[in-house]
Amino acid sequence: MHNKTAQALSAIQRLAGKAIGDFALLRSDDRVLVALSGGKDSWALLEVLVQLQKKAPICYQLQPAIVDPGFGGFDHAALRQSVEQRYNLPLHIIATEHANVIREHLRPGSACCAFCARLRRGALYGAADTLGCNVLALGHHRDDALETLLLNQFYSGSLSAMSASLLADNGRHRVIRPLIYVPEALIQRWISSSGLVTQSCNCPQEALIDQKRQTMKTLLDQLEQDIPQVRNSLLNALANVQPRHLLDRKLWPAPSQTGDIETATGAQ
Repeated sequence: MHNKTAQALSAIQRLAGKAIGDFALLRSDDRVLVALSGGKDSWALLEVLVQLQKKAPICYQLQPAIVDPGFGGFDHAALRQSVEQRYNLPLHIIATEHANVIREHLRPGSACCAFCARLRRGALYGAADTLGCNVLALGHHRDDALETLLLNQFYSGSLSAMSASLLADNGRHRVIRPLIYVPEALIQRWISSSGLVTQSCNCPQEALIDQKRQTMKTLLDQLEQDIPQVRNSLLNALANVQPRHLLDRKLWPAPSQTGDIETATGAQ
């Protein structure tokens, strides 16, 4: 392994290990479905989990899986060979008809990203049940979380990003993001000389994917020119929430009969 590659991987492992420790992402006897996409982030996720497994004080099992949305041209054989030869793990292929579902239900002129992501997540939960996995590991990194934070504020009017760990809506699976502290640039540095080949799902809308997210990425790049630590600062902000300085009334106790200022002043 090249020195720069080894350094990048070491840094990724350190940050992933910190996230795993901070949020207790892995527990003894967990069986983890590792969501692969063929892209750099999911390769980094699998690499880190395999490497950490060798020296972890707990025992957990890994099951890589990938969703084939059915757009065609998806090279199963190459992915399977890479996973089996490099990691000595079987790759579970989840064949779906998502492409047809998207074509039938997507509104004209709209991007399919969010819809496809929901379909893919459902397929992964189904595979986790089938394979006896209680944990689903996703490859979202620091920049994904920060872009989501800005997207939600600018377009949805909500203050939220991506959590390191959460219980799925079905109540059966824990969803974890071990790369949540890892900068995307670090993953790019590793993958470029890792020997792994990346591929996409061949979505016909690939050129139009996530234009809003790309805008957030560009915005952060521009801010970084004047504020070099802006990404780290935003990440720290997600871990340093000050509820009493926010306007969400759900965070405040119900006003007492004598303490309701609107009642006391007769405000309309």
